[in-house]
Amino acid sequence: MKKMKSILFMLLGFIALVFGIAGTVLPVLPGGPFYLLSAYCFAKSSKRMEAWFQNTTIYKKYVVTFLEKKGMTVKEKIRINLTADFFILLSVLYVDILLVRIILIGLALYKHYYFIKKIPTIRPQSYQVEESQ
Repeated sequence: MKKMKSILFMLLGFIALVFGIAGTVLPVLPGGPFYLLSAYCFAKSSKRMEAWFQNTTIYKKYVVTFLEKKGMTVKEKIRINLTADFFILLSVLYVDILLVRIILIGLALYKHYYFIKKIPTIRPQSYQVEESQ
């Protein structure tokens, strides 16, 4: 059972990594949250996978930067929320089951609450550099 769980987390980690890479290339898809999901999944899969991912350029450039900043800029929050809202809206329009629509709308509202209240908003780095001079 533990081996199966490890394989499942590794598979989810690679899927999230692919979406993260696509999000880095495509402006409409946010890559950061997928990289964070990858880091979580690889950490849950095995120490070896976690160590491998932590040694990648992607981890050092995107995950460590997010963790060090301890938050997101307003621009990052808006971009991620609008992208997610677009896909949630497509799902709401596509799905014909009322309960699923209600759940999707509830998740979208919770996502906004989480981004506004739980993730700290930081100033862009260019402003911080100017102030310290």
